[in-house]
Amino acid sequence: MLDVKNIYKTFNPGTVNEKTALRGVSLHLEDGDFVTVIGGNGAGKSTLLNAVAGTWLVDEGSISIGGVDVTHLPEHKRAKYIGRVFQDPMMGTAATMQIEENLALAARRGKGRTLRRGIAREERENYRELLKILDLGLEDRLTTKVGLLSGGQRQALTLLMATLQRPDLLLLDEHTAALDPKTAAKVLDATERIVNKDKLTTLMITHNMKDAIIHGNRLIMMYDGQIVLDISGEDKKKLTVEDLLAKFGQATGSDEADDKLLLG
Repeated sequence: MLDVKNIYKTFNPGTVNEKTALRGVSLHLEDGDFVTVIGGNGAGKSTLLNAVAGTWLVDEGSISIGGVDVTHLPEHKRAKYIGRVFQDPMMGTAATMQIEENLALAARRGKGRTLRRGIAREERENYRELLKILDLGLEDRLTTKVGLLSGGQRQALTLLMATLQRPDLLLLDEHTAALDPKTAAKVLDATERIVNKDKLTTLMITHNMKDAIIHGNRLIMMYDGQIVLDISGEDKKKLTVEDLLAKFGQATGSDEADDKLLLG
């Protein structure tokens, strides 16, 4: 479902601020894979996600989604293949619109418009059932303005909107980092339920090593613009944070993990 081949990305080339963020990264995701991505600051995690999303084009290499070569496509043309949730809970929803209106916008994305206005009863009932998956009580608040929701509720709604039309690829860019631990756990539980229900191919960045181990069927760790660990199957199920730190040291030749990685 995702095929990244030998991609490179350098920012500000030829200047004193030159920074090579990706160094020959290759990554292959099968349909239904749920991959967690972990690494310290500057490891290349967000650059990889942004390269896949088309936020910026890579210098070398290729990217395919669902068998379609999107390497040279701009971000807006890749949007039909991708669902994305950002770190900031404010980014994925319209604050002045109701919950059901936000869901209706997501449901109609890419479809032709008609003269019919409003939301049909059947449609409303469908939204109510979908919101029950989040386990946040939002199914009884369909007409509430989104701006009145908490950050966690809003992020969970964004997640539901991003997956409403079952994207080929779901990108989660530290989508619980701005939430308190209790709310973050709820949003992650909702993420797991939604991804498993629709068997969504998912790439999730996190700084939390425990979350990276618990969620998904595969874990990759990045360091200095490269993938230095790729763990799946039974090996991932048996992982502990201590194991992961030890493997990080072996792969990088360093026992100095980033503070944010350790504290996450």
